[in-house]
Amino acid sequence: MEHCHSKKEKLQNPIRHAKITENMSVDELVHALDGCAFGAGKLADAVDIYTEMLANESTSFFGLAGAMVPAGMRDIVTDLIKDGYIDVLVTTGANMVHEIVESMGLHHYKGCAECDDIELKHDEINRIYDVYLPEPYFVDFEEKLKAILSDIGPDTISIREFMTHLGNNIDDKNSILRAAADMNVPVYCPAIQDSMIGLQAWLFKQSKPLNVDAFADMKEIIDICYEAKDPGAVLIGGGVPKNYIFQSMLITHQEFEYAIQLTMDTPETGGLSGATLDEARSWGKVSETARSVTVHSDATITLPIMVAAARSRLAKM
Repeated sequence: MEHCHSKKEKLQNPIRHAKITENMSVDELVHALDGCAFGAGKLADAVDIYTEMLANESTSFFGLAGAMVPAGMRDIVTDLIKDGYIDVLVTTGANMVHEIVESMGLHHYKGCAECDDIELKHDEINRIYDVYLPEPYFVDFEEKLKAILSDIGPDTISIREFMTHLGNNIDDKNSILRAAADMNVPVYCPAIQDSMIGLQAWLFKQSKPLNVDAFADMKEIIDICYEAKDPGAVLIGGGVPKNYIFQSMLITHQEFEYAIQLTMDTPETGGLSGATLDEARSWGKVSETARSVTVHSDATITLPIMVAAARSRLAKM
């Protein structure tokens, strides 16, 4: 939070009106928004912070909540992993379910949000807002998962090791899990039970051994937090991924020096997904001097713009 000491200091930055020109790049568009207010100015701040964080080679934690994979954000995350811009990925089981479905060559489809859901049910089509996913795909998903689970064996593994095993058994070059496994980027999925992966793993466990320790990842991610260099967090949505990232840093001597949150949730209800990053300072999760910004907008809009502009700037460095 900024604290101005005089009237003069409060009036240092006049609004600079955005000028849009032909053939401008994404980065040029963001620069045009830099002098604007509201969400435009916040997005420009996010690009500045994200670019500095990546250029500084900070340890990058990426929290992926919400239905980002079904909405079409999968390749963005995969490419960030491949190019070394994500050091730790924390995500939801649901995103990884849809990631595996895509890796099998099965598509999500553009539909509509205003439709007859009873009709969709009879057509065996599941809806995620305006995305359609055929119900029979989950039969293929179940068979794929059964084959992967059969190779794990009776030894106890962590959730992260489980996610790495999934990635090693995916052939799709656009796969988030495959890229993470290839790049030795840990994928943490602390609420994996809350997904079709969790459901199918439980069903598998009824007849064959499958031992996953839900607490085993804690030491690993906390050790990463201890050793992190100028740690930065990019939080897409909130929920479990956001909290898991923040709580892991909380018990170390460090705090996040960069923090970017792309969310549509607001702080008034006290929920973590809308909680401000200033609030996180009170807990010692985000440092007092950290560069941070929350952009209140649909992350399927802000994430591509932020990544595209930051990549353009990094390419010129």
